[in-house]
Amino acid sequence: TSSRAGLGSESRPVPFGTAPPDFEVLEEDEDDLSELPPLEDVGRARGPLQEDAQSAEQGPGEAAEDPQEWLDVLGSGLLKKKTLVPGQGVESRPHKGQEVTVRLRATLDDGTVVEENPSLTFTLGDCDVLQALDLCVQLMEMRETALITSDAKYCYGAQGRSPDIPPNAALTLEVELLEARDAPDLELLSGKEKIDLANRKRERGNFYYQQADYVLAINSYDIALKVIGSSSKVDFTPDEEAELLDVKVKCLNNLAASQLKLDHYEAALKSCNLVLEHQPGNIKALFRKGKVLAQQGEYREAIPILKAALKLEPSNKTIHAELSKLVKKHADQKTVETEMYRKMLGNPSASSTPVKCKDKLTWTIPWKWLFGATAIALGGVALSVVIAARN
Repeated sequence: TSSRAGLGSESRPVPFGTAPPDFEVLEEDEDDLSELPPLEDVGRARGPLQEDAQSAEQGPGEAAEDPQEWLDVLGSGLLKKKTLVPGQGVESRPHKGQEVTVRLRATLDDGTVVEENPSLTFTLGDCDVLQALDLCVQLMEMRETALITSDAKYCYGAQGRSPDIPPNAALTLEVELLEARDAPDLELLSGKEKIDLANRKRERGNFYYQQADYVLAINSYDIALKVIGSSSKVDFTPDEEAELLDVKVKCLNNLAASQLKLDHYEAALKSCNLVLEHQPGNIKALFRKGKVLAQQGEYREAIPILKAALKLEPSNKTIHAELSKLVKKHADQKTVETEMYRKMLGNPSASSTPVKCKDKLTWTIPWKWLFGATAIALGGVALSVVIAARN
């Protein structure tokens, strides 16, 4: 059994539903499945967590005054931790970015055991496992055993985990921190190791996407892309280079899908363009780029992009539907613009006659009257000169 199996492991099919390596999101899926849980960070917590941080003044090996006291980790009452067996002091706590190994036992409220793993390994702070576990292990001391109670929000949420964890189920975790070590140097990873690591992060992002937690999905895809883009002191084979590029394209595509869900249009457009730089004929990137431009009202730019996608896959009903909808919106937009311009410039056919009449009236003033008025004005000026001379 892999040491990475368990809550949060990508290697088991059960914890992560049916997330395929590169999930399809060309379907219409406009409605989010749940509210987005915040991407919380232990370092920003308030209240009891700050009090816990003050315990750092204690020396190594000194336990808290009352190890049975519950710690409200986030100050909301939704995630609590209690020390059952004291550890080796606050200085032995693991740090973000380290690889930690824990013993884990998870139960439902009725006592049903849904997970047991004597040796679960994950990268701390990368959200590789449940948020409840990731956040609380950061507060544990080496060899400490803790009890964690968590709301569903920080576990499997509204969807649960089929077949053993129902929707909106709270979990109780018993955790013992066994080991913490620095993560491997990315520069020294072999091609296969780098591919495997990037794929694990990507599959974790797929899990969060299916949970409708697009913030954490983006976080996982970003981590995977950083792994792929890191410099290396090891030579890769052409096949490994090609596989790394394939994983990168999948991450960028799924990243764009997540950004689109959050209405981050500029970011999604950038992700699509990065895919198209590597694969100009990537249907998913073309489809999503067209959709992003459509959301921004750029129908004229979006239509040819969707047409290019449809040309590559003529039988795709989703692209057909999106393109038809877009063409209609573009036609309606042009109609509205035409009407707006007509109102701004006026109706030439309706206004031509009055303008001509007005012009005619302007130049048909009797010349005799104009000449007489001019003569009177000049006569008045001459009379004024004469009077002034006499005075």
